[in-house]
Amino acid sequence: MLRRTPAPSAGRRLFAILAGLSLLLVLSVSLVAAQDIRFFRIGTGSTAGTYFPVGGIIASAISSPPGSRDCERGGSCGVPGLVAVAQSTRGSVDNVRQIRDGSLESGFSQSDVAFWAFNGQALFEEEGAMTGLRAIANLYPETLHLVVRFDSGIKSIGDIKGKRISLDRKGSGTRVDALLVLKAFGISEDDLQVEALGSGAAADALREAEIDGFFFVAGTPAVAVQELAEEALVELVPIGGDGAERLLADYPFFAKHVLAAGTYPGIGETETISVGAQWLVSESVPEEIVYQITRSLWHPSTRQLLDKGHPKGQQIVIEQALEGLGVPLHPGAERYYQETGALQPGP
Repeated sequence: MLRRTPAPSAGRRLFAILAGLSLLLVLSVSLVAAQDIRFFRIGTGSTAGTYFPVGGIIASAISSPPGSRDCERGGSCGVPGLVAVAQSTRGSVDNVRQIRDGSLESGFSQSDVAFWAFNGQALFEEEGAMTGLRAIANLYPETLHLVVRFDSGIKSIGDIKGKRISLDRKGSGTRVDALLVLKAFGISEDDLQVEALGSGAAADALREAEIDGFFFVAGTPAVAVQELAEEALVELVPIGGDGAERLLADYPFFAKHVLAAGTYPGIGETETISVGAQWLVSESVPEEIVYQITRSLWHPSTRQLLDKGHPKGQQIVIEQALEGLGVPLHPGAERYYQETGALQPGP
């Protein structure tokens, strides 16, 4: 005898309908949230340098993925729907090229590299001007380091002749500046045993006595130098005198800089030069997005992250955001600075 299956009760039917509607609602919200996410890449540099950790702090500060707690409730104060990522690269030169090619939305660059790229000069002369570069902010000064082994016998820049010296990788801002320094001091690449190592690889090679020294442009203290100094393996060679004066006269984006004693363990005050570290972005990024990113960069919550996250973060202040920019401001950043009074509107 066949048994008839009881018809579901009205209550059970209602529950099934509501459950189905809830599932559809969840799926719809998830789909909308996924569609609202905007990814934003920040090209940095070697993981052993300063760009990468500072980029990570800034990426975290400007991000606010769908579902994040509101800023007013102690959550993210970044751009709604934005997921920013700090991406390790070869450095300044690589970053401006990737921004031009669309591989990055933004990236960090030395002020000199930014200027040359925008104007199609120096190492960018053959490929032409990158007129699509725009600036968000000048961040902090970057120090030129000439790091040498304690037993290398190198006490002045003239002593590097005949030595095994890394000028950094091709495509890095450090290499560009190292070549300018050599020229100012009357030293050619042929006078050296040149290596082309990134800062991390150069630090490892120096530790193993495979090279005598390396150039490195970075905010201080830089991890690659810090670890070597803690092991008492290195000294810093001063960059000063007539050679430095010639360099400053020929290239005004350089500035005199004195590395304070104790910046690195066991290393005293060192005369050298510096350039500005700047955050560039493609002109193709919408004005409203860059406006909100700039506002998030200077939000009080970001101030706390910068101050606690990295020693260089304390030097990232809005009062210096417009100093020495090598390219024009992005309209979104310009609007923010005008609203806050940091930049006076043009005529």
